[in-house]
Amino acid sequence: MSVDPIAITGSASGLGAALRARLESDGRTVIGVDLHDQEISADLSTPEGRVAAVDAVREASGGSLSGAVACAGLGPQVRPHRLIAAVNYYGATSFLDGVGPLIGRGGAAVAVASNSATMTPEDDEGLVDLLLQGDEEAALEVADRIHGAFVYGMSKLALSRAVRGRVGEWGERGVRLNAIAPGPIDTPLLQGGLDDPELGPLIEALPVPLDRRASADEIAAVAQFLLSDDAAYVHGSIVFCDGGSDALVRPASF
Repeated sequence: MSVDPIAITGSASGLGAALRARLESDGRTVIGVDLHDQEISADLSTPEGRVAAVDAVREASGGSLSGAVACAGLGPQVRPHRLIAAVNYYGATSFLDGVGPLIGRGGAAVAVASNSATMTPEDDEGLVDLLLQGDEEAALEVADRIHGAFVYGMSKLALSRAVRGRVGEWGERGVRLNAIAPGPIDTPLLQGGLDDPELGPLIEALPVPLDRRASADEIAAVAQFLLSDDAAYVHGSIVFCDGGSDALVRPASF
């Protein structure tokens, strides 16, 4: 396993902080990217912030990484809704595309998607297609017009498709790219949704066969596995770690 650092966005709290703790306890070096309180401060909701984040990671790593994780995200309660799409999709894909060439052969990257990608009906304004086409301004205008829950789910669906669409390019470099699709995790992001008077009851109503929420550390363990040599032949996968919710709702999807 390479001793080069791993860059993680959203590393100051929640899932990102839990993954950072796991990796560091395993002796790995982490370069954290967040709005504050990490090695790199950057706003991934803007194109300028994304470029600055990638440039700073390149400098901090000396141009060489063993892995990267796009963990930064915003919940469906955030306003304006364009911020959800800007961070969850463009913040993730721009970061991965920017730092991907820094990851050496045999390395890996992980994007944090969501099981909401398969449970949210696609909006009728084509947000997913706009996101994938890279038309950011048009996508953000649509995002501002529709419900935050739809924006959240569609941003994660587009991210999942973006991961799968990059397997050829990344595979040629010998670098694996996967995503995890968590269900409800006890993090500040989820708490923000639970505190919302409209979204809270919807989140509580989500059926979870294991009948509990995940801890951030449980989901971090899955991301850590995907970054490790033990997952050396896992590439282009969307790994559901949601207590069985997706299987319960879509039992015939495979």
